[in-house]
Amino acid sequence: MEEKFNRLIFIPIAAVLFLMIGYQYVCPAESNTCYFRSDDKGLFQRYSSGVELVYTEPEVDEDLPSKITSKFNFTERNLDRHVDFNIRGDDVMVFLHIQKTGGTTFGRHLVKNIQLEQPCDCMPGQRKCICHRPGRAESWLFSRFSTGWSCGLHADWTELTSCVPTVMNKRDKKSVQKNKRNFYYITMLRDPVSRYLSEWKHVQRGATWKTALHMCDGRAPTEDELPACYSGEDWTGVPLADFMSCPSNLANNRQVRMLADLSLVGCYNMSSVSELERGRVLLESAKANLLNMAFFGLTEFQRKTQYLFERTFGLRFIRAFTQINSTRAASVGISEKVRWRIEGLNALDVELYEYAKELFLRRYQYNRQKQHQEERLRRWQERQHRQRLHRTYLAELWRLGGGGREEEEEQMKGLEEVATTEDYSSQVVRW
Repeated sequence: MEEKFNRLIFIPIAAVLFLMIGYQYVCPAESNTCYFRSDDKGLFQRYSSGVELVYTEPEVDEDLPSKITSKFNFTERNLDRHVDFNIRGDDVMVFLHIQKTGGTTFGRHLVKNIQLEQPCDCMPGQRKCICHRPGRAESWLFSRFSTGWSCGLHADWTELTSCVPTVMNKRDKKSVQKNKRNFYYITMLRDPVSRYLSEWKHVQRGATWKTALHMCDGRAPTEDELPACYSGEDWTGVPLADFMSCPSNLANNRQVRMLADLSLVGCYNMSSVSELERGRVLLESAKANLLNMAFFGLTEFQRKTQYLFERTFGLRFIRAFTQINSTRAASVGISEKVRWRIEGLNALDVELYEYAKELFLRRYQYNRQKQHQEERLRRWQERQHRQRLHRTYLAELWRLGGGGREEEEEQMKGLEEVATTEDYSSQVVRW
């Protein structure tokens, strides 16, 4: 009678445990397999408990090419970029904003779109936001939309590296000797021809950036070192031909100039070294500074830029970046001859962008592969955990059902064979 009663209890218990085990396989822990998603696209999905950040794959038109042309010898150390950004400590993120590279949009992402414990306080109608550390009235971000142009309008690498530490220490009332900060520089780059045309259209509408300081080695350039390209208040309505004809136009090779250490070539004194040597030194300096920056993105790859920023800093954006290709520069129709002329005027920028693009895509490829490895390891650990639970369940089932030791061992052996087959199959897929 007792044996029959045990058998009757065994059947419902076995059914419940079978369902639990099956659920663990179909919906493993910490996975999104069984979440019901809404039709809204983006990096977050709303649940009753709040907001859960979920990274989505890049759009199809931004997929990585099957083979990246290799021209530069980047090491794994160059590609594996991760920053342990301590927002609660004294670390500062410094955004080097180069004109017409999508920096305004990216700058707004930094102050309005990052999921933070203490989000930036952006008041309607105010240009600047207050980006304080959690529990402290100190800024963790140095940018146009947080601290303003504290080192000058569109300050370059030469200006920022000599100015930012002093400005931030004064703002936060800290001593340089007692507090050694980590300054993490970030920037955005753009295709040189598109950027040049965009700057021309911007200047044509009246932009001048006349208040830019261009400080180098403690002084601003003289009028002889940096003569103006126009005589009036601005250059409104300037034709493209006139824009290209001004030899002192800072639009030429702007990205290299703003990323290089200008003190290496005598700042804006063109007579200190030959033009050829000056270009070579500036290009190498810009490449080195870009390589050592904490992060840089490319305007042409918005979703990849978002992904790499998140992987680098361990921060998450709330909304997905949007790729906008219908820009003013894209609407400008130019002949092949004019394009060649622009590429010639920006030869250093063209070479820098080629270098930056390969580095950027290789970092993206490296991080995607690393992420896949991390996910495979996580799935393997989950599978091991489920198998341990399975063995525990089976042992308890056989104990309650009065099963023999031989049957239990046979079941255990079957589990081990399944695990071996799964591991072998996963290795075959990886190979």
